Amino acid sequence: MSRQILVVEDEAPIREMISFVLDNNGFNPTEAEDYDAALAKIHEPYPDLILLDYMLPGGTGIKLAKALKRNEYTREIPIIMLTARTDEDDKVQGFEAGVDDYVTKPFSPKELIARIKAVIRRVSPTSLEEPIEYHGMVLDPVAHRVAISDRSLDLGPTEFRLLHFFMSHPERVYSREQLLDNVWGTNVYVEDRTVDVHIRRLRKAITGEGHENFIQTVRGAGYRFSGKVS
Repeated sequence: MSRQILVVEDEAPIREMISFVLDNNGFNPTEAEDYDAALAKIHEPYPDLILLDYMLPGGTGIKLAKALKRNEYTREIPIIMLTARTDEDDKVQGFEAGVDDYVTKPFSPKELIARIKAVIRRVSPTSLEEPIEYHGMVLDPVAHRVAISDRSLDLGPTEFRLLHFFMSHPERVYSREQLLDNVWGTNVYVEDRTVDVHIRRLRKAITGEGHENFIQTVRGAGYRFSGKVS
């Protein structure tokens, strides 16, 4: 699954060049040419990162960054500001607005890709590109495979996303509502009990060497993924 990156840039040649570079490096770019177009593009499924021009028709990049950071659904999206402004005060304003990094124009494609990868690594310790191993169970997000002791498991897409989330956040209790928001998405309406159905399916899929016991029901609270079997 390639990373979704929103390119917010009013100059078409620069916007198209950035999208070309991103596409050639395995990312999935979408484009917005002004403030309002950017807002319209930021919805479920949310972009994994935003490349944001400092100056935009309809509003500044600083204004947009502040708006995104105030919203509980978009505050975690990393932002790299693209700017020709090199004044220290401008950069300070950006960082105070929640921007994760700055790339000063003109920039090289190699520098841009390196900065993007660095920010993604920093904000996503369990990158979508890196396999996750937990007590002998290995999940490979890129190949979309799960294996226990070299035995491949057959998981449906929802069970795969659920397991990926659990393995990325072990030893924490999540309510059904939190799991719905993180795995199904905030704009998708499903019943809370749907979580229970997929939990049962996931437990069945990873049964064999005791891994089904890692998915623990916490009475009155939700579910926890833990190797510390109680």
